[in-house]
Amino acid sequence: MESKNGKKGSWGGARKNAGGARPGAGRKPKAVAETVVIESEGCDMLKLLQDVALGRIEASPIQVRAAIAAVQYTHTKRADGGKKEEKQAAAEKAGTGKFGLRAVK
Repeated sequence: MESKNGKKGSWGGARKNAGGARPGAGRKPKAVAETVVIESEGCDMLKLLQDVALGRIEASPIQVRAAIAAVQYTHTKRADGGKKEEKQAAAEKAGTGKFGLRAVK
Protein backbone atom coordinates (compact mmCIF):
# COMPACT_ATOMS: atom_id res chain seq x y z
CA MET A 1 0.00 0.00 0.00
CA GLU A 2 1.35 3.37 -0.96
CA SER A 3 0.96 6.51 1.15
CA LYS A 4 -0.06 9.99 0.08
CA ASN A 5 3.31 11.17 -1.07
CA GLY A 6 4.24 7.99 -2.94
CA LYS A 7 6.79 6.64 -0.47
CA LYS A 8 6.36 3.43 1.39
CA GLY A 9 6.09 3.73 5.18
CA SER A 10 5.71 7.50 5.47
CA TRP A 11 2.54 7.30 7.59
CA GLY A 12 4.27 6.64 10.91
CA GLY A 13 6.78 8.56 12.95
CA ALA A 14 6.96 12.11 14.15
CA ARG A 15 5.05 14.74 12.30
CA LYS A 16 5.77 18.38 11.92
CA ASN A 17 4.92 20.36 15.09
CA ALA A 18 4.17 17.15 16.95
CA GLY A 19 6.36 17.90 19.97
CA GLY A 20 9.06 19.98 21.48
CA ALA A 21 9.12 23.59 22.50
CA ARG A 22 6.94 25.95 20.55
CA PRO A 23 7.64 29.66 20.35
CA GLY A 24 5.41 31.64 22.72
CA ALA A 25 4.29 28.59 24.70
CA GLY A 26 4.31 28.44 28.49
CA ARG A 27 3.99 30.92 31.30
CA LYS A 28 5.06 34.46 30.72
CA PRO A 29 7.84 35.73 33.04
CA LYS A 30 6.79 37.94 35.96
CA ALA A 31 7.62 41.60 35.78
CA VAL A 32 10.63 42.48 37.91
CA ALA A 33 9.66 44.90 40.69
CA GLU A 34 11.71 48.03 40.95
CA THR A 35 13.57 48.23 44.26
CA VAL A 36 12.83 51.29 46.34
CA VAL A 37 15.33 52.49 48.91
CA ILE A 38 13.67 53.44 52.18
CA GLU A 39 15.54 55.70 54.58
CA SER A 40 15.51 54.07 58.00
CA GLU A 41 17.07 56.76 60.18
CA GLY A 42 14.88 57.37 63.21
CA CYS A 43 12.25 54.97 61.90
CA ASP A 44 11.57 51.63 63.49
CA MET A 45 10.00 48.68 61.73
CA LEU A 46 6.58 49.16 63.33
CA LYS A 47 6.44 52.75 62.07
CA LEU A 48 7.52 51.53 58.62
CA LEU A 49 4.72 48.95 58.53
CA GLN A 50 2.19 51.57 59.66
CA ASP A 51 3.32 53.92 56.90
CA VAL A 52 3.03 51.13 54.32
CA ALA A 53 -0.46 50.27 55.56
CA LEU A 54 -1.55 53.92 55.37
CA GLY A 55 -0.08 54.33 51.87
CA ARG A 56 2.57 56.89 52.81
CA ILE A 57 5.41 54.63 51.65
CA GLU A 58 5.58 52.20 48.75
CA ALA A 59 7.59 49.12 49.68
CA SER A 60 8.26 45.91 47.82
CA PRO A 61 6.77 42.67 49.19
CA ILE A 62 10.23 41.51 50.24
CA GLN A 63 10.76 44.71 52.25
CA VAL A 64 7.41 44.25 53.98
CA ARG A 65 8.19 40.63 54.86
CA ALA A 66 11.59 41.65 56.23
CA ALA A 67 9.98 44.39 58.34
CA ILE A 68 7.42 41.92 59.74
CA ALA A 69 10.22 39.54 60.67
CA ALA A 70 12.27 42.32 62.31
CA VAL A 71 9.42 43.93 64.26
CA GLN A 72 9.03 40.75 66.34
CA TYR A 73 12.42 41.42 67.93
CA THR A 74 11.92 45.12 68.63
CA HIS A 75 8.28 45.19 69.82
CA THR A 76 6.95 42.37 71.98
CA LYS A 77 3.33 41.39 72.07
CA ARG A 78 1.56 41.43 75.41
CA ALA A 79 1.49 37.64 75.52
CA ASP A 80 5.24 37.48 74.90
CA GLY A 81 6.01 39.93 77.72
CA GLY A 82 3.88 37.96 80.14
CA LYS A 83 0.56 39.10 81.57
CA LYS A 84 1.38 37.73 85.00
CA GLU A 85 4.66 39.62 85.22
CA GLU A 86 2.91 42.80 84.09
CA LYS A 87 0.18 42.34 86.70
CA GLN A 88 2.77 41.63 89.42
CA ALA A 89 4.75 44.76 88.54
CA ALA A 90 1.56 46.86 88.66
CA ALA A 91 0.68 45.40 92.07
CA GLU A 92 4.15 46.15 93.44
CA LYS A 93 3.95 49.71 92.16
CA ALA A 94 0.52 50.17 93.76
CA GLY A 95 1.81 48.74 97.05
CA THR A 96 4.47 51.42 97.38
CA GLY A 97 2.11 54.40 97.22
CA LYS A 98 0.32 56.33 99.95
CA PHE A 99 -1.74 53.35 101.06
CA GLY A 100 0.95 50.72 100.69
CA LEU A 101 2.44 48.63 103.47
CA ARG A 102 4.40 50.59 106.03
CA ALA A 103 7.18 49.44 108.23
CA VAL A 104 5.89 48.77 111.73
CA LYS A 105 7.85 50.46 114.54
